[in-house]
Parts: sequence; structure tokens; C-alpha cells
Amino acid sequence: MGHALCVCSRGTVIIDNKRYLFIQKLGEGGFSYVDLVEGLHDGHFYALKRILCHEQQDREEAQREADMHRLFHHPNILRLVAYCLRERGTKHEAWLLLPFFKRGTLWNEIERLKDKGNFLTEDQILQLLLGICRGLEAIHARGYAHRDLKPTNILLGDEGQPILMDLGSMNQACIHVEGSRQALALQDWAAQRCTISYRAPELFSVQSHCVIDERTDVWSLGCVLYAMMFGEGPYDMVFQKGDSVALAVQNQLSIPQSPRHSSALRQLLTSMMTVDPQQRPPVSLLLSQLEALQPPASGQHTTQI
Repeated sequence: MGHALCVCSRGTVIIDNKRYLFIQKLGEGGFSYVDLVEGLHDGHFYALKRILCHEQQDREEAQREADMHRLFHHPNILRLVAYCLRERGTKHEAWLLLPFFKRGTLWNEIERLKDKGNFLTEDQILQLLLGICRGLEAIHARGYAHRDLKPTNILLGDEGQPILMDLGSMNQACIHVEGSRQALALQDWAAQRCTISYRAPELFSVQSHCVIDERTDVWSLGCVLYAMMFGEGPYDMVFQKGDSVALAVQNQLSIPQSPRHSSALRQLLTSMMTVDPQQRPPVSLLLSQLEALQPPASGQHTTQI
């Protein structure tokens, strides 16, 4: 945990003995806010995520999110700059200080292109997929799964590299479900923590005796790939129309034909969107396939977004 934090003057805070100036709000969720702040010691911009903690469990979950960040020092996983807990009367706020990337999220990029009638090229998609898979590989290697992978949880770095963020839903990769009570508890947890249109089929109706593993992330990655290819997730419209996503994900996904995409990329997507998790490839296999599909590095033209 970070050292003492205090509001020192209007619009500035001190975290770990460094002063930060509030610039503007970046966004907010149900119980969290993200502000843009500037480090007065280095002139760099940061994102300050403030999580409202109403009870002890909220504080523990915020601490756990910070701990998840600290596990990794990887170019495709968002690092934690500092963490502290601030008292506000009878309640607390957990503050996570994170790097700020002006390019925003992968979803911002998809929408920006879509507004112009464009899409990511296949070379760009392959480059992004490779970085996302490397981040997931690092998470899975530590025995965890992300559980909430989606385009809005993938930042784009200054060089266009994907950076996984929002580690608050991470939990152990391999969960042995033994009994209906545990199955229902996991199903309820997934309903709260895993975005519905990117949630793997096995999390909608958890069986009483089964193993849920990190391949839930592979399904979500498939949904991200679909969004990069077609400008929206495969189940976004199902959810927006009020139809049952839980029912829709039980059927093999129909992939639209497009001259923009190779048969190899379509096959990769099909494998990720396999309904049976036991038949879904692990990230390690996807990585080897992706590395084989990367555009040649001849005169070393690289495609950036």
C-alpha cells in the first residue's frame, strides 16, 4: 500500500510523497471514477482510479486488484504506479495510480475507424492479437485468468501496442466446481464481474461438477477479434436488442464473409469461439499460430495503428 495520502490544496493530492495536479475527469463506472492527473515532480500524465469502498469486502477487493497489478512487469499488462487507501468519514476510497495513454482503448480505435467507414487491416489485427495473447499468457502462467477481457479493457500504448487493464475480475485460472451451491455462486459472480456479451458459455450455466479454466479468456479473446474484424462484438446486438445472450452463445458462431480477411484468420476466430471449452485452444497454441501468421519482416515494414 502507498504511503499517507492527503489533499494538500485545491486540485492537488500527494501519493507516496509526490504531488499530483487534477486535470479532468476521464470516466466513471458504478463505484469507481477515473481522473487525469499530472505529476508535478515529472510532468507526466497519469490515470487516477478511485474506487468507492462501502464495506470491508470492497476494501479487500480493491487491495486485491492492486496486488494483481503488482504481480506483473509485462509490456502488455498495465503497471501500477502507486496504491493507497483514503478515509472519507465512515467510508474509504481506494486509489490506484496508473499510467495514462492518450490513444485510449482498442474500442475507441474501432469506433473511430467505424465512423469513417473503415476497419482495422488484417496486419494490424494480427499485431494486436499477438500482444493481447502475450499479456494473457503472462497472466495464465501465474495461475490466474483475466475473466473480463473486452475492447474497452485493452489500452493502446504510444506505439499502438495493446495493454491489458482492469484486473479487478481476475481470479484463479482453474476452478474445480464440486456441487450445485458452488456452481451457483460462481455463476452469480460471473454475472456481476464478467461482461455479458464477452462472457464464455460455461459461465452462464455452471455445471455442478466441472472445471472452469483460463479458456474463458480465449472465448472473450475471440469476441475481441470479431470486434476488430467487424466493428462490433458478436453478441453486442443480441444484448442491445434484449435477446438472450446465454442462449445465443450455445450455438456455433456464424462468421460473416469478407474479402478483408484471410481463411487463416477466420479459422483462428472459429477455434476461439468453440462452445465446448475442452475443445477451445489454450493461449500457448494461439500464440504459436499467430507467430506463424505475422506479416513478413522483409525491408521491415511494420503496420502501426
